[in-house]
Amino acid sequence: MRIVIIALLALFAASGCKQQDGSGEKPRSQAAKTEKTTPVKPRGHMIKYSIQGEFEDIRDTVKQTINDRGMVISSVSHISNMLQRTAKAVGAKGNIYVKAESLAFCSAALSRRMMEADPHNIVFCPYNIAIYVLASDPKTVWVAYRRPQLVGSDASRKALDAIDRLLNSIIREALELDE
Repeated sequence: MRIVIIALLALFAASGCKQQDGSGEKPRSQAAKTEKTTPVKPRGHMIKYSIQGEFEDIRDTVKQTINDRGMVISSVSHISNMLQRTAKAVGAKGNIYVKAESLAFCSAALSRRMMEADPHNIVFCPYNIAIYVLASDPKTVWVAYRRPQLVGSDASRKALDAIDRLLNSIIREALELDE
């Protein structure tokens, strides 16, 4: 088995494939082949805000803000319920969250722009905003999202940055934070 893996690695190295995005594949879309790229500085993987209030009120305000912007929530993951339901089966002790949900949704316009820039950007859709209360701090509600990595061509990075800004602005509007 080890010989097969070493032989495959040698074959890959000899083939001259450039690893641009961690996949080892050469870009297939015309946009990815012709767009100029520039280096990107690393950035944090998530943005999170904390606020005092009731979980349900804050969750509902985030939902309403998403809907007010013309987007539809495609699914709600009840994360705290799942963790509580499976705790015994995995030998867990105690609760991580009092309540935790994740809202999944997309913007048709931004998602199209992102995937036209690079069809492999499909992995960034749907977007998710999590609303949760930690068991260790039951008076604080957290609202957070995973930032999309700014990868690929300039067009791809611009589209992903627009999604990052959208997610941040939804939360800031819902929590009535000054811009």
